[in-house]
Amino acid sequence: MKNLFKYILSAALLCFIGSGCDHTDLDLTVSPNDLAADASDPNLLLNSIQLAYAGNQEALNELGGELTRIEYFFGRDYFNNLPGNTLDFIWRRTYSSASTIIGDSGTNGVAVGILTNLQALEQINADTDLDLSFHIGVAKTLYAHSLFQLVDFVGQAAYSEAGNPDFPAPLLDGGESVYAAAFTLLDEAEALLVSNPLPGVQDFFYGGDPAQWIKLINTIRLRSYVLTGDKAAFDAIIAGGNYISSSADDFQLQFGTSALQPDNRHPDYAVDYKSDGADIYQSNWMMDLMLGINDPRRRYYFYRQVSAVPGALGVDGTETPANEEELACSLVVPPPHYDGFVFCSVDSGYWGRSHGNDEGTPPDNFRRTASGVYPAGGRFDDDSFGVVGLGFGGGGAGIEPIIMSSYVDFWQGIMAGSAGEKAGFLRSGMEKSIAKVQSFGALDANADLSVAPTADEVTAYIDGIVAAFEAASGDDQENIFAEQYFITLFGGPAESYNYYRLTGYPTTVMPSWEPNPGPFPRSFLVPQNEVINNPNVSQKADLTTQVFWDTNPASPAFPPAN
Repeated sequence: MKNLFKYILSAALLCFIGSGCDHTDLDLTVSPNDLAADASDPNLLLNSIQLAYAGNQEALNELGGELTRIEYFFGRDYFNNLPGNTLDFIWRRTYSSASTIIGDSGTNGVAVGILTNLQALEQINADTDLDLSFHIGVAKTLYAHSLFQLVDFVGQAAYSEAGNPDFPAPLLDGGESVYAAAFTLLDEAEALLVSNPLPGVQDFFYGGDPAQWIKLINTIRLRSYVLTGDKAAFDAIIAGGNYISSSADDFQLQFGTSALQPDNRHPDYAVDYKSDGADIYQSNWMMDLMLGINDPRRRYYFYRQVSAVPGALGVDGTETPANEEELACSLVVPPPHYDGFVFCSVDSGYWGRSHGNDEGTPPDNFRRTASGVYPAGGRFDDDSFGVVGLGFGGGGAGIEPIIMSSYVDFWQGIMAGSAGEKAGFLRSGMEKSIAKVQSFGALDANADLSVAPTADEVTAYIDGIVAAFEAASGDDQENIFAEQYFITLFGGPAESYNYYRLTGYPTTVMPSWEPNPGPFPRSFLVPQNEVINNPNVSQKADLTTQVFWDTNPASPAFPPAN
């Protein structure tokens, strides 16, 4: 699990996006929402909405990635390591107030949440001559996506009574009804986004372009139709062509390179590129998978500080002796349930941790594999096996991927009517992902990019994966597709959690460190802060409650790999 520490991202630091912040006072010591609605600055309100939303995306990406082995999950028991407070700040940023510091647990920096600010914008729009159509359209888009995600992670959410002073203890609505409400919000947002924003507005994602926001709206619809299985509605949007389909449309948050006043670097970079070395453990499953198939993206995703891991083969092919002081598990005989999986040590210097490993952390900060140039803006892995430190690589000027065009190609593959059609989307999804990832190599000015995969090598790789997919059948074919989807989702893997519960693939994910970690979480507990403060909300007994679109067998029989 990442070390969530002081990573300050506020409205002020995001001034590096767009045209600057000299148009207004962004000193948020006193929130604009503490003023009467008609005295609040609508641009500040929209800033706060975007920041709250961005903070939630970073947190949901981490949670989704940890459960699906794209990222490392700490803890032997799912229930004990996903307590009721896991989603507290995600819930509060959606509805009321919580930290807007991306990468922070919620204790630093406070801003009013998405719904509260949306309502303030609507009030100003009604009470003044200002046309806030753009502001409200963006806010409703982000609120709708947030509601979809709350249902995906919790199974229910507050909507019909949320934000209504007549209902200080709002009831939670069922997942299907919240989905319907979120689709309605998207319809309303689309109708509003025909106008241009007010002067001075800061759109951190699309620079104030309503057409791009409408593409996003349609793409959010697509991801939701995948989960509900509404192929007719999905195909209608695809036929219209107005959705995220190229890297120019990618929905992402851009970071900068400033380390102080404010720190606007990618949070993974800020954690890993310090004077005392890297803090994040990368997922052994993901690194071993990509190494085994020689995926061209691995040099961009991961930066190796060493050429060998104790108990594994080094880059020269020789066996590296186990070393209990450096890596305790390297001396452990793998348990039976790890038969066929890498247990502790990955070859060629990929120093990470396996799913659920809760061992103590030795002083390996200058040995463990660090975040790479994509998406964190770190170092490109050019076999230099150097160390990480302040300012190294791309200086943190990475992105937080939210919805990328490559993801949409995989969604089309999921909804495809035949294996041949699915193979085509597998190909195009990989092509877009690899091209996007390779473009980040230029961020590391000191890297030796001569070792980067060539265009011919990339083409051969993609051809090989597609050929293997076409030659396979059943689970083998589904696993190839799912593994490539998960590799593509690296950096923005919130949807991997949905896909894994929807399909059960890939079945190739490594087991948990503990032979019996408890049932795989089909949904999270209701945020504990809401349970404590709302007498109309009760807590679940466990993590086995299935969201409405998850119609698969009950736990523990599903997902089969768990």
